[in-house]
Amino acid sequence: MNKSERLEALLPNGRGVWIPIDHGMSDYPCDGLEDTEGLIRQLISAGVNAIVAQKGVVSHYSHLCTGTDTNMVIHFSASTRHGGPDASRKVSVGQASEVVSRGGFAASAQVNIGSDGEADMLEALGELTTLCHHLDLPVLGMVYARGPNLNIVDGDTTNGVAHAARVAFEIGCDIGKTTWTGDDDSFARVTGAAPIPLLVAGGAKTNTRDMLKMVEKAMKNGAAGVCMGRQVFAHEQPAAVARALVLIVHHDKSAYDAMNEVGL
Repeated sequence: MNKSERLEALLPNGRGVWIPIDHGMSDYPCDGLEDTEGLIRQLISAGVNAIVAQKGVVSHYSHLCTGTDTNMVIHFSASTRHGGPDASRKVSVGQASEVVSRGGFAASAQVNIGSDGEADMLEALGELTTLCHHLDLPVLGMVYARGPNLNIVDGDTTNGVAHAARVAFEIGCDIGKTTWTGDDDSFARVTGAAPIPLLVAGGAKTNTRDMLKMVEKAMKNGAAGVCMGRQVFAHEQPAAVARALVLIVHHDKSAYDAMNEVGL
């Protein structure tokens, strides 16, 4: 299967609902991840397109996706809460050559621009996009504008988020993860900064209604879907939240209608 076929499976008609569950690497115990197999089964039943996880999780659970429309993406960046000053410095913990043999469908890595260690993180993501290019595998770039060294361009209403999206594009990622900037105009600048599909993050767990309304607005302003974890897996009804996201992203439902349909 070539990259374009993989991208079509991960982003049917250019849209996708991706749920990252890699949080256990950086922070555990973690609400919602105690029963990983049960969670994955719920996400598959909800019809999400991709589950993003560390390679050990993918190796152990990717068989659950066999025969479904859900695939697993291996996230190759890691740090833990115990890293002190290095907690925001993500290191690479794998290679692109592992993706297929572990049951993965694509690769993912993170860069925190503005953080100490930015150069090393950029180098690691660049190496991943190079190797995946030769293997014909898609890459998700989780590039965030965060850290003490952020140097925002004058007049940038996105506070560096548009630059982060541009970095994901220019370094060779096929998909980027981005963040909601708070209003339609600034977010439209983010999605206009790169021609690759951009998936909006959920951020810290908050009111589900507000989160779904944010997704509805993001889709109207150029987002290709969502890539959000805690908002889904830490919810009391993860399958219902995931299904609501599918309805908004793939069926153009309003947040209100999606919530009513899934009983939230």
